[in-house]
Amino acid sequence: MRKNTLYNDEPLYSNILIRVDVTNRLLYLERGNRTTQIYPVAVGKPSTPTPPGTYSIIEKTVNPGGILGTRWMGLDIPDGPYGIHGTWNRDSIGKAVSNGCIRMYNEDVEEVFRQVHIGTTVIIYR
Repeated sequence: MRKNTLYNDEPLYSNILIRVDVTNRLLYLERGNRTTQIYPVAVGKPSTPTPPGTYSIIEKTVNPGGILGTRWMGLDIPDGPYGIHGTWNRDSIGKAVSNGCIRMYNEDVEEVFRQVHIGTTVIIYR
């Protein structure tokens, strides 16, 4: 595993991948070909579903404010903005309630945020 360092000693790993299973409402963090962590998530409601496809993280923000919790990872999904973010509404996790974004517990999104970088691939599927 190749490790580089970005500002604030943030680790960059070139072989990390995120997979989001919309049906089961789970986010898988993978290193190489191995799942290392699984997190429960909230996804888009039926009227505003989370778009399936292969995307990349294009922005990372600490404390974005409002309903986005403590971290925001913007994705290059057309007609966005869409992203993976924290939430203050813990009861929403595990449900299809968002406007298309992927919500995580704040402590979980902070853990993922530290391990990914701009350009990390995110695969969303049903």
